[in-house]
Amino acid sequence: MPNHLGLAAVMRRALAGEDLVPLCQSLLQRAAEDASETCALLDASLVMQCLGHPDIGLQLQREALVTRRHYCLPTRRPTRLRLLALMAPGAIMANVPVECLLEDSDVELHLYYAATEAPAAGEIPEHDVLFVAIGESEANRPLLDAWTPRLTTWPRPVLNDPRRIGRTARDLAYQHLHTLPGLVMPPTWRLDRRQLGEMTADQLAESGLRYPLIVRPVGSHAGHDLVRLDHHDVLRSSLETLSGDVFFVSPFIDYRGADGLFRKYRVFLIDGHPFACHMAVSAHWMIHYLNAGMADSPDKRAEEARFMATFEQDFAQRHRQALAGIHAAIGLDYLGIDCAETPDGCLLVFEIDPAMVAHAMDPVDLYPYKPATMAELFAGFRAMLSSSIRMPLARVPELHPTPT
Repeated sequence: MPNHLGLAAVMRRALAGEDLVPLCQSLLQRAAEDASETCALLDASLVMQCLGHPDIGLQLQREALVTRRHYCLPTRRPTRLRLLALMAPGAIMANVPVECLLEDSDVELHLYYAATEAPAAGEIPEHDVLFVAIGESEANRPLLDAWTPRLTTWPRPVLNDPRRIGRTARDLAYQHLHTLPGLVMPPTWRLDRRQLGEMTADQLAESGLRYPLIVRPVGSHAGHDLVRLDHHDVLRSSLETLSGDVFFVSPFIDYRGADGLFRKYRVFLIDGHPFACHMAVSAHWMIHYLNAGMADSPDKRAEEARFMATFEQDFAQRHRQALAGIHAAIGLDYLGIDCAETPDGCLLVFEIDPAMVAHAMDPVDLYPYKPATMAELFAGFRAMLSSSIRMPLARVPELHPTPT
């Protein structure tokens, strides 16, 4: 099979500040000279997305997947396990970034970009474990629905049951989580532009939506088009500036600390066990790690280092009941949680999503405390894969699901 750079390699170059244009040009030239170079097309798709050209990137991906849907990233170590990651065609954030979790591991990673149609006989590569890497979204829902019956009879262990991935949708997660002890999660309503524009403040309040409100277009990520509305009289004018026709609407919960700063945590549950990923500190309520100024503040990084060093004994213990409740209610083997703490000590959950980013690519000179923490997370993911194999598996020459 042709060489595939993959997401982790491309992301590492992008985060290091490398000029990716020459790489993209060479990949496109390889694909133009040889029609079988679908790996080059797929890599060029990733590069284009990192360069801020998602439409071109997704077009290149579609061209690659017409010819091949299976891509392999062999390990440089002796192979101990073969993982098949079931992927959704789409943007980088459509899937769990499995490659970042398995950098320099002993796991041979096979990526299979699924379609709603059943795969042809012989199209599925030999593997020991299948991991559903597809994240929840409107675009991915038909794919998850189509693969659910196939995976019930799959001849290998299956992790991240697609029937449970749907529970992580913003408007459904609240229904599963809001009654858990020690946890706060604001209700999220899905409203179209007309509904939202015509509702009075009293009607919104009757639905549990009291100002201030958070409004975001369905499908938006990383704070894109996310607004906080403090009064009803700005609703209609704000809607005019937002893209999309359907919105998620939820009440804003003030989670600032006693010092006036906001703190947002990313935690992963792997086989039910919590792992720290990062912590961001900001004077602004809308925190994302990249906009929190962590690289510019030794004090913020020192606080994140303390969070990571004491995570097992402190944060994970304080919120043990809430985290265990999330695992039981959602039932996924691998799940990301973006959260904070309320002034009275509850776990405030913003979002749950298996496709949240986790990587070990931050500069070590600025973040010397991160490699050990991320190594623990990656080891937890590797241990989950290994523990899913209950007994030695005989080789199956041709793996494919029962026809549906």
